[in-house]
Amino acid sequence: MFNRILVVCDGNICRSPTVAFMLQAIKPEKRVASAGLIGLEGQGMEPTARLVAEENGLACGEHVARKLSSEICRDHDLILVMESRQKERLSKQFPEASGKTFLLSHWNGGHDIPDPYKRGRDAFERIYPMMQAATQAWAEKL
Repeated sequence: MFNRILVVCDGNICRSPTVAFMLQAIKPEKRVASAGLIGLEGQGMEPTARLVAEENGLACGEHVARKLSSEICRDHDLILVMESRQKERLSKQFPEASGKTFLLSHWNGGHDIPDPYKRGRDAFERIYPMMQAATQAWAEKL
């Protein structure tokens, strides 16, 4: 049912690409992409996010950040966000996508996954297992 999955965060350079690579690795038969509510368009994956992911055994391919649009929302069956405020903002900005938008942590506690951007390596290392557990929980439901 959910074959085209979109992962959304703010800038699309830290959390959403990491989770998209995680989910794609677990569910290679699905089409997984990412975008950002503000989208730091054209930027690559944040170097510390990539480093922490790769040190945890996750292969991260090429990534170019992009800003979320109604077309991107329309092209996906399921949209996963990191924080409650992102779900609210996405629903206001793209009401047609509200019914298919869920927290990444929906199946394992419904907590926000904080933004590590510009907060140092420790922040990235702290949220990585949170993203991993939430992604695994979704993978088991897909």
